[in-house]
Amino acid sequence: MSRQLLFISIFSLGSVLGHVSYSIPEEMAKGSVVGNIARDLGLDVKRLKSGKARIFTGDSAEYIELSRERGLLLVKERIDRESLCRQTTPCALHLQIILENPMELFPVKVLIQDQNDNPPQVLYPVQTGGSLVDEMVPRSADVGYLVTKVVAVDVDSGQNAWLSYKVQKATDRALFEVGSQNGEIRTIRQVTDKDAVRQRLTVIVEDNGQPSRSATVIVNVAVADSFPEVLSEFTDFTHDKEYNDNLTFYLVLALAVVSFLFITCVVVIISVKIYRWRQSRILYHSNLPVIPYYPPRYSDTLGTGTLQHVYNYEVCRTTDSRKSDSKFGRAGSQNVLIMEPSSTGTMQRIQSEKSILDEPDSPLEVSLME
Repeated sequence: MSRQLLFISIFSLGSVLGHVSYSIPEEMAKGSVVGNIARDLGLDVKRLKSGKARIFTGDSAEYIELSRERGLLLVKERIDRESLCRQTTPCALHLQIILENPMELFPVKVLIQDQNDNPPQVLYPVQTGGSLVDEMVPRSADVGYLVTKVVAVDVDSGQNAWLSYKVQKATDRALFEVGSQNGEIRTIRQVTDKDAVRQRLTVIVEDNGQPSRSATVIVNVAVADSFPEVLSEFTDFTHDKEYNDNLTFYLVLALAVVSFLFITCVVVIISVKIYRWRQSRILYHSNLPVIPYYPPRYSDTLGTGTLQHVYNYEVCRTTDSRKSDSKFGRAGSQNVLIMEPSSTGTMQRIQSEKSILDEPDSPLEVSLME
């Protein structure tokens, strides 16, 4: 109350000068420039500073602020035209620029232009998802029979709130139409017994803004003469829909599993092939010697391929290093194949009657005893 009295006293004592108007779109970002108030009022920036220029709006909402240093009006808070003015047209902010020494008052009007920032809202039919039948049409319906009316609103103003209606999808496009301006759904031909009981229309509601926004509403229509017929038809429809949904889910799941297994097999096969290829490359470039394999108890000598005897040796030692026995054992085999170095490949079989090592008085048997 005291604030209003202050404004009245200032208004009566000061002089009211030129009126300035600005027009800005809604939803401008904070800090956006509304206008150069110093230039438009013919004032110097120094006058704004010395006169302690300030804004008076008369209410608690402050959407516009004054920059004395720059002489500009700036957006202080985002302005939503629908929240500020609802359906009031035109929507404007009224404020005053107050200067002291001497007292001066400059009225300023800021028009808020509507932007198409809201889509249409469908009021009827209510889209709850639980209703299977919205309207019924008797089979005796004539051409132009009013089935229902789609009701929608747009909270924007002006041309942005102008709505148009059209059928986007329908079970039978030759049976129904929707009014482009009023949203009325009517029959465009005579209903016959061949028409399906279940009829589904998808109506799109579009506004006139740039760019335009739209909303979609689904209308379920039953073509039947009695409600029991409709009930039985749509009950079966519900079960079929659930079955189809489950079948689709399992088909997608099976496809995903098969695809995963196939990709896994391909990756494994490629990995194995790469591993084998790398191993072969490593062995090919390796400098390690190739070690031949020989049967047990035989060895190669001089690289001639001659197989010699391999003797077993038995050595017995005692704790006393002065007493030890050393004995050559029996030859590992009675029959050997010897190739003479001077021969051209002829191999002869030599059978040893008895090894000289088997004789008891052989000089090769040595016994050292103290």
